Amino acid sequence: MALPCPRFASTLLALALSPTFCWAAEPAMVLDATTIEEQASDGYRARSAAVGGFNEAELLDTPAAVTVVSRQLIDDQQARLLSDVLSNDASVGEAYAPIGYYENFVVRGFSLNAANSYRLNGRSLVGEQNVALENKQQVELLKGLSGLQSGVSEPGGLINYVTKRAENVRSLSVASNQDGERYLAADLGHWFGAEQQLGLRLNLAHEDIRSFVEHADGKRDFISLALDWNLSPNATLQLDADYQTREQHSVPGYQLLGGTQVPSGIDPDKRLGHQRWSKPVGIDSLNLGGRFEYRFDDDWKAAIDASRSQVVIDDYSSFPYGCSPDSGCSDWLAHFSPEGGYDIYDYRSPDDTRRHDELQATLAGAFTTGTLGHELTVGSSALRRTVDRREAVNVPIGFGNIHDDPAEFAPTDVPLNPRQRRLDSRQYGLFFSDRISFDEHWQMLLGGRQVRLIEEAFTSSGVSNRRTRRSEFLPNAALLYKPQADTTLYISYSKGLSLGGEAPWFTTNSGETLAPTTSRQLEAGFKRDWQGLSLGAALFRIDQALQYSRPDDNGELTYVQQGKQRNIGLELNASGQATDNLQLSASTAFIRARAIDSGSEAYEGHQAVNVPKVRASLAADYQIPGIQGLSLLGGLQYSASKYADPSGTVKVGDYTVFNLGSRYTTRIEGHETVLRLSVDNLFDKRYWRDTGAYQGDGYLFPGDPRTARLSATVSF
Repeated sequence: MALPCPRFASTLLALALSPTFCWAAEPAMVLDATTIEEQASDGYRARSAAVGGFNEAELLDTPAAVTVVSRQLIDDQQARLLSDVLSNDASVGEAYAPIGYYENFVVRGFSLNAANSYRLNGRSLVGEQNVALENKQQVELLKGLSGLQSGVSEPGGLINYVTKRAENVRSLSVASNQDGERYLAADLGHWFGAEQQLGLRLNLAHEDIRSFVEHADGKRDFISLALDWNLSPNATLQLDADYQTREQHSVPGYQLLGGTQVPSGIDPDKRLGHQRWSKPVGIDSLNLGGRFEYRFDDDWKAAIDASRSQVVIDDYSSFPYGCSPDSGCSDWLAHFSPEGGYDIYDYRSPDDTRRHDELQATLAGAFTTGTLGHELTVGSSALRRTVDRREAVNVPIGFGNIHDDPAEFAPTDVPLNPRQRRLDSRQYGLFFSDRISFDEHWQMLLGGRQVRLIEEAFTSSGVSNRRTRRSEFLPNAALLYKPQADTTLYISYSKGLSLGGEAPWFTTNSGETLAPTTSRQLEAGFKRDWQGLSLGAALFRIDQALQYSRPDDNGELTYVQQGKQRNIGLELNASGQATDNLQLSASTAFIRARAIDSGSEAYEGHQAVNVPKVRASLAADYQIPGIQGLSLLGGLQYSASKYADPSGTVKVGDYTVFNLGSRYTTRIEGHETVLRLSVDNLFDKRYWRDTGAYQGDGYLFPGDPRTARLSATVSF
C-alpha cells in the first residue's frame, strides 16, 4: 500500500511564509547573528561526528577515517542529492546511480548496500530512496568496516545523515537552473518557554525537476519536523519525522557494444528507450525517529532510540537492455549490438515496499580503575527489515539504437503479479566499546558486537526458499598515540559481516543467495589540527570473500564465493581555513583493488571494475579582499581511467571536471540575503562517471554536461 502524498505541502509552505503566520510577529524569530558567526567560523571544517562510534566524538580522537560534509559546503554547492555531497570525498564513486532512480555508491572500492549502509541520526535507514537534504545539518561518512557501529554491513563504509535541531531561525530559499527548474524551500525554527524547554524545526520544500536529459523531468515535495524537549535538567527527548514524495523518469545506462567496446559519440541529453506511455519512477519515503536520554550525573547517561524507515517504489519504465536479432545481434545477448542496437522492455514493478524498524538501548559512562581512565558504552539493538513486492513484469516490446530516437511501440498487456512478502530479516546485537586512557599520550579503544542474523526469503508465490541463521562476534581494536594535543596517530583492526550476494538471472544458480561473508580491515592513520586546518592520512587494507559469476569450460556462468578481493589504499585529506581568506575541502585517494585466488585468470592481475587507481576532489571558498560579502567558489573532481568489465579488457578514460561559482552575502530590506551562482563542469567535459554493475549486468553512465544553477536564501 503506497504512502499518502502530502499535497498540502505547498500550501503549508505558503502559509509558513505569509505575513499572517503566527511566528512572524515575534521579534525573537530574527535570525540569531551569534549562531551565524559560529557556523561560519568552522565553515567546511568539522570537528566531531557520531558515525565513528555510539556518541558524538571529536574527529581527532576517532581512530577511523571519517569525512564530514558541513551544511555550509552543502549550501555552497547547491547540493540536492547524495552524489553531490559525496563528490567531496575521493574514496567515493558512484555504483549504479541513474538519474531519476535511487543512488548507490562504491567506497574504498566496495559497493555499499541499500539494506545496511545508510543511517539517519545513527539509526538504520532504507537506502532505496534519495534522502532529502533540506533538514540535514551534515552528512558523515565512515570509510571502511563498521561492524561495531552497525552490525551486518558492507566493508566499504557507512553513511549517516544528521538532522538539524531546534534553533531560532526562519529562512526562505529559491533556486533555478539553466533548464528552468523551480525550487522553493523554507527553514523555520523556534524555542518556546521561559527557559526554552521546547524547540521545533520545520523544513518544507517543493521542486519542479528540470533535467538536462530529454523526457526526464519530475517533481518532489518534502516536509520534516524535529522536536527537542528538555523534560527536566537531566532528561531530554528528541523526535524526528520526514516525508518525501518524488517522481521522475529514470535515465537508463548504456551497455558495452558487442560486449567489448565503449560507446562513442553519444549525447548525454538523450534518454535511451524512451516511450511516451512510460511513467516516472515514484518513490515515497517516510522516516521516523526518537531518542530519550537521561543523565544520571556528569559521568553517566542512558539512552533509548527507536526508528522506522519505509519506502514505496512504483516503477513503470521503458528500459533498454541487451540485443536480439531484431536489434542487430545473431542471438540474444546481454549487451548492446556492435552498431549500438538494443531491445526495449516494458518493465513494471509497483508497490515495492521496503521497511526497517529498529530499537536500541545504550548506557555510557566514564570512570577510573587505578591509573586508567575508561569511557565505556554498552548496549543492545534489534533491527527488522522486510521487503514486500511483486514479481516484476519485464516484457520485450521493440528495439532501438543509441544514435537514433526509438520508434513508438505498444505497451504490454501482461497483468501485474500479486504482491508477496519476499524477505524477512532480523538482526540482534549486543555491543560494547571502551576507550582506555593510560596517560595524556596513549589510549586504547576496545570494542565488539555480537550479531545474530535470522533471515527468511520467499519466492514470488510466497513459498520459503531460504533460511539463514548466523551468529558472529565482530571485534574492533585500536591503539592511539598523541605526541601532542593536536596530533593523533593510530592503528586499528576490525572485522565485519556482510550479506551474501544473489546470483544473477543468467547464472546456473540464478536467484540463489550465497552465505554471509566476513571481511577484515587493518588501518593506520594520522590526524592533526594545524592552525585552521584539519589534516588526515589513512593507509588501509581490506579483505573480503570474492563473489562473482565464474565461467566454466562450457561457457556457462555460476555465481560463487571463491578467493578474495583485497583493496589496499592511501587517503589524504585537508579541510578548514587555509588562510584568512581561503577555506577548502580537499581529498585524494590511491586504491589498488585486486582479485586473489579466484580460480579464473581473467579476473586477476588488474584493477577491479569501476575502481580508478587515483581519484581527487577539491572545493574552495575564497573571500575577495576589499569586497564585503563576496566569495569566489570553485573546485574540481579528477578520476583516473577505470575498467568497465570484470575481465579487465575494456576501459573508460580518465577525466577532470572543473567547477566555478560565487557567493554574495548582503542585506536586503534589513534581511540577510545570500546569493549563490555555480557552474559545474565548466568546460563541458564528456566523460563516463559510472561503470558499475546492477544485478550482475554492467552499465555505463555519462557524466553531467555543463550545468548552471542560481539560488537565493533570505533570513527573516
